[in-house]
Amino acid sequence: MSKTTLLKLALASIIIIAIGLLVYQVPAVKSRLNWRMDVAATYIRNVINPVGQMPTPLPQPVAAVTLMPTPSPTVAATEITVATPSPGPPATQAATATAIPQAVNLGSPSWEKQTPNNCGPATLSLYLRSHNWQGNQSDISALLKPETGDRNVNVEELVYYVRTQVGWLNAEYRVGGDIELMKKFLAAGLPVMIEEGDYLDEQYWPNDDRWAGHYLLLTGYDDPTQTFIAQDTFRSSDRNVAYESIAENWQEFNYVYILVFRPDQTELVKSILGEDWDPDTNRENALELAQSQTVQDPNNAFTWFNLGSNLVYFERFNEAAQAYDTAREVGLPQRMLRYQFGPFFAYFFSGRNDDLLSITEYALQRTPNSEETLLWRGWGKYRAGDTSGAIEDFRSALVENPYYQDAEYALDFVTTNP
Repeated sequence: MSKTTLLKLALASIIIIAIGLLVYQVPAVKSRLNWRMDVAATYIRNVINPVGQMPTPLPQPVAAVTLMPTPSPTVAATEITVATPSPGPPATQAATATAIPQAVNLGSPSWEKQTPNNCGPATLSLYLRSHNWQGNQSDISALLKPETGDRNVNVEELVYYVRTQVGWLNAEYRVGGDIELMKKFLAAGLPVMIEEGDYLDEQYWPNDDRWAGHYLLLTGYDDPTQTFIAQDTFRSSDRNVAYESIAENWQEFNYVYILVFRPDQTELVKSILGEDWDPDTNRENALELAQSQTVQDPNNAFTWFNLGSNLVYFERFNEAAQAYDTAREVGLPQRMLRYQFGPFFAYFFSGRNDDLLSITEYALQRTPNSEETLLWRGWGKYRAGDTSGAIEDFRSALVENPYYQDAEYALDFVTTNP
């Protein structure tokens, strides 16, 4: 081959590489390629380290364990507190009547398909658009999950975004909801966002159970067909989802729901919620519901998990840990700890550090970039005397989410208290 031909081939290769690099900078292309690369890496990682069941509880310590040092109140508040808003102005809208229509359709906000791992920001974007917000999912994820590989945004984070970035709207979340309550909100003209369990269309590793968390925005219902109208950023707008399906899948996230509303609708929301407007009362009711469901269906791991989460809210950590023990023994989905972190609180504050380290290791095998799990494994390492390992985990959490204040606090605490 002549020197001229070699030069031409080299030049052509450089041009092709340059074009490829330019195309890669297009956000849509970059997002899709990064996602496929992440999928491939996930599959390989789980071939090397196959997925098993969540580890069962370890023998409990015989002696009491000193609970210091503890995470900051900010860390705990992420899971167990809900701020009570200031009273809004007098309502300009009448409270909903006792009788509600057989069917309601509030219409569909402008729909957008979620980017990978982005159902929380995408669904909130639809919700905010119903209040004439001008934005999209990228505006929300830029603050809540700057790394596209972050697979989870919690309800607390979504509420935080509304309260801090869309200050002309109010936002609340509660647990222990039911079908009739959702219908009351919709009949009063208020869409509702819920988080539920779902099943992925494909396996991402061998023996993948395909269970995952997902958000839906409910914008209507129809009693004759027993269905809700749901805006689903993964599948489509205006999906008809059966009441029975919602009730079953919603249980897997403690029947949690988010409300976004104008200040002049505050009294309306309060009138529909009744005593559940008070966060503590709401949790007491959810705790009673979970307790009754563990009796009715003791082989349902989600009922025990919900019991543990509601006990964590009241800082009854020893009881919560026992409830989570039962949930683990019955059997939880592989990705459960990607979305809900109550067990980390329960095992840490009840002094069961070995269990904390065991389940955080398992969770990170499934979701290695979970900033919440990195944080709690760091606290477990610190309590075990591995300060350098704790610092490494806290720094890794900040790499995944530079805005993660709990990790900033943890890193500052550990570096000043070696």
